Amino acid sequence: MRLPTDALFDALGDPTRRAMVSLIAQGPATVSALADPLGITVTAVGQHLRILENAGLAASEKHGRTRHCRLRPEGLQAIEDWARKVRGDWSARLNRLGDVLDAMDAAGH
Repeated sequence: MRLPTDALFDALGDPTRRAMVSLIAQGPATVSALADPLGITVTAVGQHLRILENAGLAASEKHGRTRHCRLRPEGLQAIEDWARKVRGDWSARLNRLGDVLDAMDAAGH
């Protein structure tokens, strides 16, 4: 069963896509402007961009012959929500473990 966050983590599992997200987090950019600092072709940027768009992390639109990309922060919110839930689950487990250890200590074990 694929979770809603699976596509996000799949997309961010690639270092080039993480770099693209970092670049467009600074502001909208053209595909050409992303290709140069990443050292990849415009075609490769387009392929990575489609994955980021499918994951809900980026959006792009064409203006004339130029494709402009921007970050979709709501995609990052889904990751934050997932991390918050996992952190909460682990915190609850550790609290229960602490309660068990305290009870054992109080019983002289």
